[in-house]
Amino acid sequence: MKENDTKELMSRVRGIRIFANRLVDDRLAGGYRSSFKGQGLEFDEIRAYEPGDDVRTIDWNVTARTGFAQVKRFVEERQLTVVFLVDVSGSQSFGSGGATKAERAAELCCLLSLVSLQNRDDVGLVLFSDRIVKALPPRKGRGAAMRIVREVLAAQDSAAGGTDLKGALEWLGAVQRRRAVVFVASDFQCEGWQKAMSALSSRHDVVCCAFSDPAERELPAAGLVEFEDPETGEEAWVDLSSAAVRREWALGAAARREALAADFRRCRVDSMFFGGDSDPAAALRRFFHNRAVRRGRRR
Repeated sequence: MKENDTKELMSRVRGIRIFANRLVDDRLAGGYRSSFKGQGLEFDEIRAYEPGDDVRTIDWNVTARTGFAQVKRFVEERQLTVVFLVDVSGSQSFGSGGATKAERAAELCCLLSLVSLQNRDDVGLVLFSDRIVKALPPRKGRGAAMRIVREVLAAQDSAAGGTDLKGALEWLGAVQRRRAVVFVASDFQCEGWQKAMSALSSRHDVVCCAFSDPAERELPAAGLVEFEDPETGEEAWVDLSSAAVRREWALGAAARREALAADFRRCRVDSMFFGGDSDPAAALRRFFHNRAVRRGRRR
């Protein structure tokens, strides 16, 4: 990478970091902590037995030494392993406004990395297109969080090729042995990934973050426009002055979103949808709140 390119990249990373720091607040960090379970239970203390305690928690060795019934108390282990599985295929480079889908994915990764940092979690990254582009093993600390943002942006600058989400999910399932929270960031403009997603969610806590652009949902009345598929290079001319064409496009986009949401439910994964006009921090707060409520109901 040339020096000028490196400087521009670091400037973009700093911009996203400042943007994310401004949005991360106690509500966002607290929502994250309350909505994700730890990896298990860890020992907290031994205390005197009280009526109502589960007799299975009695520590008989300590009880024998003290002559009084003593119980072990455990608390949920809070540290998590967080992995970002980020799509950097050609379609992620599209953006009709001020940012591409890949840049919005980098913003989301930065927000989640910063709240993970407050929880002292390990964060890792897997970039994929039609292959595994790069993998960073989970690490702790601000440096690890910022490197994730840098790598997502750098990969976006050279985004190309198709999307093999199925292969990426299978690859991660094979290499990630420890249970993790996996955030899958993609526009999901591909097929055949559902079975692999279900398999991954059976072992890990998976959250799908689906990105779209306003122009993918509603087209402007811009006359005759040439379209090009960024992944295949296929070109086509479309007359956007036709209200019927624009209506069919909008109906098709709505149907695709409904089908995608149904796929997520069948795969038993949580999901978030991000458009170019959505506030990522507000969407995360709603998601954390709703997830924490569901988690409380299951207890």
